[in-house]
Amino acid sequence: MGSLIWTIVIGFVVGLVARALKPGDDKLGIIVTSLLGIIGAFVASFIGKTLGWYGDGEAAGFIAAVVGAVVLLFVYGMLKKK
Repeated sequence: MGSLIWTIVIGFVVGLVARALKPGDDKLGIIVTSLLGIIGAFVASFIGKTLGWYGDGEAAGFIAAVVGAVVLLFVYGMLKKK
């Protein structure tokens, strides 16, 4: 249970970091940005642990979560334009 809550908290921070790193002027609110960050953190955490790239609490997990959230922001932006 603690790992789930920690992933959500990290996901919130990751969403904010990813939004700051992604270029462009998207009109995303804090809620959508946070949700995309949380989803990115969960996906990156799942993939990284499944492939054995890192374990709980490693810095690579945070970096992968930021990359995942940035990718999700790009995908969301592309889907929203259509």
